[in-house]
Amino acid sequence: MGMRYSLIISPFPMTDVVTPLNEPTTDDATETPRLAPIEDPSSWKTRLTYTLARWQQGTVITPLKVVWARLPEGLRLAYEMNKLEGQLTLDSELRLLVKELVATINGCAFCQDIARADAQTEDVAPEKWEALLQYESHSAFDEAERAALTYAEDVTRSVDAEEDTFDALRAHFDEREIVELTWLVALENYYNLLNRPLGIGSDNLCALTEGKK
Repeated sequence: MGMRYSLIISPFPMTDVVTPLNEPTTDDATETPRLAPIEDPSSWKTRLTYTLARWQQGTVITPLKVVWARLPEGLRLAYEMNKLEGQLTLDSELRLLVKELVATINGCAFCQDIARADAQTEDVAPEKWEALLQYESHSAFDEAERAALTYAEDVTRSVDAEEDTFDALRAHFDEREIVELTWLVALENYYNLLNRPLGIGSDNLCALTEGKK
């Protein structure tokens, strides 16, 4: 299911060049959030979520302190979306690769970081992770992965996909899987839209995950 909201819960300018995955995408990587993180929330549900976060992840992620502490009514929605993601039939490695690619295109440093942390936990092949931006030609990726990643990139950049892209997707995925992939791309863009405008950068979750090994 991943760690994004496992306990709770774009209209960005696009460029033709995607920043390499091993480099920060924007100043958001170290930026102070535009709204101050709430360390002591008034909602008992949010306080409980903080406690669970510290127990399960070793930290309270910044989106929880910036977004959901101010909008605790959304905690249930976040939980249900995370629960649904855990029920997807798509391969877990492919899901993480799709999420990382979308987050990279949108320049969401927090989402890149959390996808990488999840990849460490689930032992995603390092070769694929490092070569993600070369997915169209790199030998580490099969045709099904290329079709899914091309679709994710097209939809993220233009909110649509070319007919050839969709036909390639049909050749490798059934209708449920196509809907799952489309939902996953939309979900990742949603998270990116929450985090980047509010200046929410990386929480260095990779280092926390590495320390648990």
